[in-house]
Amino acid sequence: MAKVLMKGNEAIGAAAIEAGCRYFFGYPITPQSELPEYMARELPKVGGVFLQAESEIAAINMVYGAAGAGARVMTSSSSPGISLKQEGISYIAGAELPCLIVNIMRGGPGLGSIQPSQTDYFQATRGGGNGDYRVVVLAPANVQELVDLVMEGFDIADQYRNPVMVLGDGMIGQMMEPVELRKPKPRELPPKDWATDGTKGKRKPNIINSLYLAAEELEAHNKRLQEKYRKIMENEVKVESYKIEDADVVIAAYGTTSRIAKTAISQLEKEGYKVGLIRPITLWPYPYDEFDKINDKCKGILTVEMNSGQMVDDVKIAVKGRFPVYFHGRTGGMVPTPNEIIDKVKKIYGGEM
Repeated sequence: MAKVLMKGNEAIGAAAIEAGCRYFFGYPITPQSELPEYMARELPKVGGVFLQAESEIAAINMVYGAAGAGARVMTSSSSPGISLKQEGISYIAGAELPCLIVNIMRGGPGLGSIQPSQTDYFQATRGGGNGDYRVVVLAPANVQELVDLVMEGFDIADQYRNPVMVLGDGMIGQMMEPVELRKPKPRELPPKDWATDGTKGKRKPNIINSLYLAAEELEAHNKRLQEKYRKIMENEVKVESYKIEDADVVIAAYGTTSRIAKTAISQLEKEGYKVGLIRPITLWPYPYDEFDKINDKCKGILTVEMNSGQMVDDVKIAVKGRFPVYFHGRTGGMVPTPNEIIDKVKKIYGGEM
């Protein structure tokens, strides 16, 4: 299949349709508005339904309904819009329904700005709604990976009956790169015999619900959810590592920030520095075990993000006190530069941090 030059937001839509998504419910917000625009134009061509809801809250509850009927469905938004969807995301997780949620992040808190950011890490990985639930969080670093993870995200959602979030930033939504709409590795997906798609006189009605008034029933439900999350942690961790076995400094970065880090590493290598990279592709489940592969002589880990240090907690958990953990970040829509990262790495080398 030939590659096509596509903007990130539009590539998400093309990948979703290729993956069998036929329902999209959303609300426009910068910097992801090209995605609903694309779906509004293209979904009807394949017999699908696009609906611009009256609010983000309405959109996520429409997702709940379509997912409950067994459809492949998605929504998208950007940071404050995802905040409005959190109650519905908790409902969907509690009802064990598969769906895909795309967050093309912008600066915060509050309305913040329309510039690229990574300030929703806490919200995505810790659960922004109520209850003991988890959302699988995928963090692509380029448009091709964005396409691949959108398509695989639908399969992951169906396999575990769980919402999956694709977490990008404004840059990846707006950049243009060549992509190929290739199918993910096939999975054995369970039948959707739980769906509320009509009994057709052949079975008892299915009931989809996240309300359990009896404490014993809710505890049993939560125990089952936790067991499912353990299976996800065992099977779905994705990570890219680069030269961490003999690195004197290891950078931890995800998404488009990891690309900036790679540019810095390339320059540092030319100057004789040994620098590695751990790039989490799943932010949940987090690739904690990958940090065990770092050599004992490493001088420290530098976490680089477009926020005030939200992934630092996970990095500290992962290193288990073996190495000092440092941080470099920019906020408000400012983007870290390779030179800034190079300067921090050299300071770690020189014991100045």
